[in-house]
Amino acid sequence: MKLLVDGIQFNILLDESKLNQNKIPIIFLHGFTGRASNWKFIFNELPQKFFPIAIDLIGHGETDSPIIQNLYTCRAIVNQIDSIVTQLNINRFIVAGYSMGGRAALSYCLKHTEKIFASIFESTTAGIEDFSEIKDRVEFDLLLSDKIKNDGINSFLEFWFDTPLFANLKSLPNYKEIRTERLQNNITGLSNLLLGFSTGLMPSYWDRLISLKFPVLLLTGNFDNKYTQLNQRMQSKFPNALHKIVNECGHSVHLEKPELFTKLVRDFLNSI
Repeated sequence: MKLLVDGIQFNILLDESKLNQNKIPIIFLHGFTGRASNWKFIFNELPQKFFPIAIDLIGHGETDSPIIQNLYTCRAIVNQIDSIVTQLNINRFIVAGYSMGGRAALSYCLKHTEKIFASIFESTTAGIEDFSEIKDRVEFDLLLSDKIKNDGINSFLEFWFDTPLFANLKSLPNYKEIRTERLQNNITGLSNLLLGFSTGLMPSYWDRLISLKFPVLLLTGNFDNKYTQLNQRMQSKFPNALHKIVNECGHSVHLEKPELFTKLVRDFLNSI
């Protein structure tokens, strides 16, 4: 399905016949360089009372990659998601986000809390608090943006998959497929996303997590020490959160351990 939001054509994956069947929607948001189809593996594995929707976020997959950088900010992305939700006539739903998509999901939850039934955050942060760390992250993402524009996506992905955060993916049997899928992204979209929605530009939400009283599932891999520690802290801030640490797994739990990821999500959904 294609939906138009502020002149941007968004690609949405869903079974339209299930929209008005009294099922609870779960909206999945992918990470940086990902796409909606990353979530297909779980679509047919959800409990019967839920149905999945996945969005190609701005600058990714089959969604447009406009030149205007203001369309890639945290506020703009939250508004884009809400416009899609409104067009689909969804009043309340569960949101699930991975990494960058998790940051977008958390930002959405804080602005539209009344629309959220529950949330699933995979390898997500509530933002950066220290000013020097914020400055360093913005500068780093600016350099990455320039690298994509100057060297192209292929060269960028070589660098990206060599970083400790994503090194585990290279050992997966479907690594070539994962990489090929990411090569299909748009240079303008990816570079603008880094400029507009850098983790350094995202507001720090740590003091606001206490306001989100719905059930929350936090997922991290035990090899990903940074995000596991961040999520342990996030769990202590949320009023109603469960944190599951997946063994022998890095930053991308849903790609590295899809069957276990599915089980943890199913168990969570059945518990609420």
